[in-house]
This record gives sequence, structure tokens and C-alpha cells, in this order.
Amino acid sequence: MDADIVIIGAGVVGLAVAAHLAGTERVLYVLERNEKFGQETSSRNSEVIHGGLYYRPESLKARLCLEGNRMLYEFCEKHGIPSRRIGKLIVANSDEEREALENVRKNAVASGVKGIRWLTRQEIISMEPAIAAEEALFSESTGIIDSHRLMRHFLVKAEEQGGQVVYRSFVSEVEKLDDGYSVKVAHSCRNCFDFTTRLLINCAGLDAHNIAAALGHRHRIHFCKGSYFSVGNGKERHISHLVYPPPEMAGLGIHATLDLGGRMRLGPDTEYVQDPGDYHVDETRSDAFFERTRPFLPFLEARDLAPDIAGMRPKLQGPGEGFHDFLIFFDPPGALHLLGIESPGLTSSPAIARLVEAMLKEQDLL
Repeated sequence: MDADIVIIGAGVVGLAVAAHLAGTERVLYVLERNEKFGQETSSRNSEVIHGGLYYRPESLKARLCLEGNRMLYEFCEKHGIPSRRIGKLIVANSDEEREALENVRKNAVASGVKGIRWLTRQEIISMEPAIAAEEALFSESTGIIDSHRLMRHFLVKAEEQGGQVVYRSFVSEVEKLDDGYSVKVAHSCRNCFDFTTRLLINCAGLDAHNIAAALGHRHRIHFCKGSYFSVGNGKERHISHLVYPPPEMAGLGIHATLDLGGRMRLGPDTEYVQDPGDYHVDETRSDAFFERTRPFLPFLEARDLAPDIAGMRPKLQGPGEGFHDFLIFFDPPGALHLLGIESPGLTSSPAIARLVEAMLKEQDLL
């Protein structure tokens, strides 16, 4: 074999897995089709450390999010990765929204989420006087993180232990062998080359379903685009926590987030698309963003919003469909596929890496 382990995809999950599995006795490669790590879903998101409130109890999303939340805060403190536990308010202004919040609270309690509490109007005013909310659910464990610094740390750790990331390398073919896998790579700087690996870990994100299909596993991925608009004119200083509406079926609703530099953004929305490479933010969507957030962010004016970034989520659920969990499954003789790793993938990344290691050890492959 040319390699012991090949990981396809250098997003936050692929890099976390690489940092976890790399070792001086193993030949480990990470194959990334872009010129740098984390250029797709991992760097085009809200950079939120989620508290695990929304996901079905006992699901992988719930368990890995809660575990990853604890791990990330400890990890960031230990390694000096910028993060802040600023908390999140999910707001309600009607009986229908209040009922939706109560459902979120019950789900969070069933999942074992700690640090959640109901806020009255007066408590909301003391915390966030500029927002409009009659009641709110507060999550103490929700925070924000520098995702680039996190990925950089995973990368350095993997390389220090002998792992190697090979950029501009698109995996065009994968074939199962008796004792491993043959991988064909199209590299932008040279002709295609083939090599073999004992273990294959599919962390390819937006392309993970194609890698799985090459080995006989058919799962449909729906590309769900999420656009963001930045908030300016000094209005970004009007909040100090994350502020969310009640969740929607396809996402968490257009919400207000802050980054570590104090910049405020609205988003993401949900737009199912055919082209996973379409990151253009349509300026005309600004009116919809303004109308959907103005009820709980009354200080906003339409002129405060400007197009920012867009991200792409690899969802297993299509439009109008209900909850779909992460799909992580083993494929003998030595492959692991990770499909539908959308939110809370960033939060869950260290826990996913630990799960991958455990699954490989269970098969006596490590």
C-alpha cells in the first residue's frame, strides 16, 4: 500500500480527523480539491458554537454537538484559539412563536442540554434593550469561534505528526480492492496519478455523496445555499448576544450573529439550488432579510444591510422534508463515509473525529 490512511476533504471535519489519526507510524494524506483548506462549507457559515438545542434527542447531531461543544471550549482555552461564550436568545413575539420556543426547550431538555433558561420581557430588556421580544429562550453555552484558526490548528497538528495535505487534488475515481482502495487523483499541476490506501475516510462535504456512489452507496445530497447580509451604520453595536427567531423546517431562520471582531451579520436564509459553486449574493434579497428580521430587530433600517457572503450546505433533506441526521457509516474493508455534515458540523468536528477513531478501532483497523 502507498498509504495507511487517505482522507478526502480538508474542511474542518477532515482536518479534525487528520489531527486525531495522524501518527509517525502511519502514512496519512488529506486530499483537497481547492488551493487551500476550508474553502467551502467550513469557512462560509456563522462560526457559531452551537448548544445542541434543536436536534432530535439521541441523534448523532444532538450527541456530537453536545460533546463537540464541551470539547471546543476546552480545546480553545488550551490552545489559544479565539472563541467567546456569548450566549444566544431565541425570541418570541406571539403565541405561535411562544409555542415553538417551548418545543425547542422541551427538545433541549430531552437532549441533556445545560444552561438554558426562559427570559421574561424585563430580563430581555436588561440583556438586549434594543431588540423586540416578549419572551425568549436563552442558551448560555452558545458562542462564536474563529473557524480559520481552528482549522489551522488541526492542520498543524496533523502535519507535526507526519500527515500531509495535498491541495488541488480532485479524486476522480475510487475502487475497492481486496485489502484496501485504489484512488485516482486529478492534480492541477500534473497528470492524473493513482495510488492505494488501506483506509479511506470520505469527508468530502459537498462531494461526499459522489465518493460514496463510486463505492456503491447511493444517497442524494441537496445543495442548500445560505446568503448573509452585513449590518453597518453603527447598528452592529446594538446587540451583544446572538439573536435568533424560532427555527424553521429547513433551518434556524434568518438570525443575527456577531463575529469575534464585533461585526454583525444577518443570515443564512435557505435556497435550494442545483449549482454547489454558486456563491453569489443576490442584492435583491436584502428586502426579504429586512422584513424577516425587523420584527425582532426594530432598530434596523433597510439601508443598514449590505451583501456579504454565501455558503452551501450539503443537506440530506430536500425542500419540505423533516429532520435528517448526519449519516456516518462503515464500508468494509476499510472506508468510512460522512454524508450530510452540515450544521452543527463545525461544533461537532472534534467529537466526529473521536467517533471516527472509535469506529475504526471497533473494526480492528487501528
